[in-house]
This record gives sequence, structure tokens and C-alpha cells, in this order.
Amino acid sequence: MQEEQEFIKQLLNTKTQNQAFQRLILDYQRPLYNHIRTIVLNHDDTDDVLQNTFIKIFQHLKNFKGDSKLFSWMYRIATNEALTFLKQKSKISSISSETLQNKTIDNLEADVFFDGNEIQLKLQKAIALLPEKQQLVFKMKYFEELKYETISEILGTSVGGLKASYHIAVKKIEAFVSTN
Repeated sequence: MQEEQEFIKQLLNTKTQNQAFQRLILDYQRPLYNHIRTIVLNHDDTDDVLQNTFIKIFQHLKNFKGDSKLFSWMYRIATNEALTFLKQKSKISSISSETLQNKTIDNLEADVFFDGNEIQLKLQKAIALLPEKQQLVFKMKYFEELKYETISEILGTSVGGLKASYHIAVKKIEAFVSTN
């Protein structure tokens, strides 16, 4: 924790800010990319959202209160940016977010950055049927293997509520996979 506080001081100090922010990008670029990718599914869109996420992190770092870990705070920003991006994209396309997500899943097979098989595509289709919050909880727990406490900090939801959401999501996914 002491090390994180020192790092935050470096990020806020104009003399050390550039070097510290480069380190932040190096340390968190891959995990944030992977997190955003599980939400938006498309590589190019993920790159755009990731760039916007780092811009927001840089702009709002002075407002970071330290109530949570820096990691959780950045994940919250990445999650919000990804969800906002999807809402804007569906609005621009004049289609529902569910339709947009289904189109994106259908395009996954053509995505050179997707190395999944038929079972993974079926899993993505099952996840797409879940409500937004269940999707987020499932993806963070299943794909990213985050602890409930960390997900709780990111989403601002109780651990008990997250466990219930994850359990319900798993049951719905199992039902979908077994019937399709």
C-alpha cells in the first residue's frame, strides 16, 4: 500500500508524472485491454476504449481519493468507458445494445485476434443473453479470475450480491449451452 501511495505521488508530481504514467501504461495496458475486450469483444473497438480509458485516468488522477486500490479505480473507469462506448455505438447504429452485441459475436469468427472455437462462441452467445450486470460479474470472475472483493470495488456492489449474480449467470449459461 505504501508503494502504491508513493507511485500515486509520482503520478501527481509534474516532475515525475511523465515517467510514472509511462510505467502505469506498461503495467496496466495488457490487463485493461483484456478486461475491455471481454466487454466490447472487438479488437479495434477495444483499442479505442483503452486509449480513452488512459486519457480519463490521466485527467482524473488528481481526484483519486485512495478509497480503493488504484487497480480497482482504473478498472472502474475502463468498465464505464466500455459500457459507454457500447451504448453510443448502438445509438449511432440505431439498434439495441443486444442486437449490437449479437452482431459483434457473429463477427468474432472473422476477427483475426479471436482464437476461440465453436464452444467459446456458444459461451459468448450465452453471456450476451445475460443482463448487463450479470455479464460484467461473470466476465470478471470467469475470464479475468478477479476476486469478489476486487469486483466489489470496481462495480460498487456487495460481495454477497456479486456471488448471487455470478451463481445466477452460471445457471443461465449452463441452461443455454445444454439446450443449444
